Amino acid sequence: MLRGWVALFDAWSLVHAAPEGIETGAVAEAVEAVPQVLSLLQLSAGPVSVPALLDLLAQRIAELHEERCEVPYGAGRAAVESAPGTGRPAPAQDRGADLDALLLDWALEGLAAVGALTLGNGHATLTPLGNWAVWVKLEQICVAAQSPAGNIEQSAADMLLGCARLTPGPARAEYRAWLAARTVGSAVAELLAVARGEDALLRGLAFEALRVVGAPAEPEVRAVVTSPSLRPYALLWLAEYEGADPDDAQEILSREEATWLWVDTAAAVADHGETGLLVRHLDSAVQGTVPALLDEVRAVGHPRTVQVLVALAAAHPDPALAKAVRRAAFQVHTGGA
Repeated sequence: MLRGWVALFDAWSLVHAAPEGIETGAVAEAVEAVPQVLSLLQLSAGPVSVPALLDLLAQRIAELHEERCEVPYGAGRAAVESAPGTGRPAPAQDRGADLDALLLDWALEGLAAVGALTLGNGHATLTPLGNWAVWVKLEQICVAAQSPAGNIEQSAADMLLGCARLTPGPARAEYRAWLAARTVGSAVAELLAVARGEDALLRGLAFEALRVVGAPAEPEVRAVVTSPSLRPYALLWLAEYEGADPDDAQEILSREEATWLWVDTAAAVADHGETGLLVRHLDSAVQGTVPALLDEVRAVGHPRTVQVLVALAAAHPDPALAKAVRRAAFQVHTGGA
């Protein structure tokens, strides 16, 4: 039950829609700054005035701009277009303050809506559940800072690459550490951005990290089912999320999807693995025979098909089979049948 509530707590910005007319970048900044606001509430162990929270939120947003070498948003940070009663543009500082106040109100209302805090007359207070959740997050960050692989400050791509040679248990610990130091929304977006890239190994690892995220990642994972390169991974993730046994989840893939995933996995092995592992990967194909596999691999249209077949032909010890694989690679390359 607590796990379900934590998922709701993590997803507060999705549950409570952002105010209309504000740039998504400004909203994202507020979401990224909210953990610092929650930390102040937790450390204060009692009511904190809204002006104090607003000051902290503004400071954190300014720090984010400085870290990224950015200037504040123009129109996006302009909640009020003109100074009251004058018709003249309001000073940029006033516009930013107005927007920060609007975003803070939105964040506090969203957190109150999921039961993390209560709002009083000009102040906010964490509920016992909210206090517990923030304490757990702070503890996770402290543990993450001591993670053996030291990936907490890395980008998603570098973190995943750093975890590539870890066994599943330590890798999951690194994923949790990395996730604990970020908001759920930004972490999921960064992992999916890596999954959309060209590196097949990182694509598979990104979805492994998303399994650690769990329920808060479900809407975003479901949304990428229509992307050909992500569809097999997303379908398997959703099947496991909905209770399917991981060993049986492959059965939900169509023959074409399973073949596409076979090629993508082979690309990951060819780029990062050993040649013997690429040869053994033949046994995982659903087709059962190499000729049938080659026929369907040629038809599936994976962008790495030629490179995978060339690598497989070079690695396979059977000269006749290697020749057939090279022939298939040439046919794909030239567009022949």
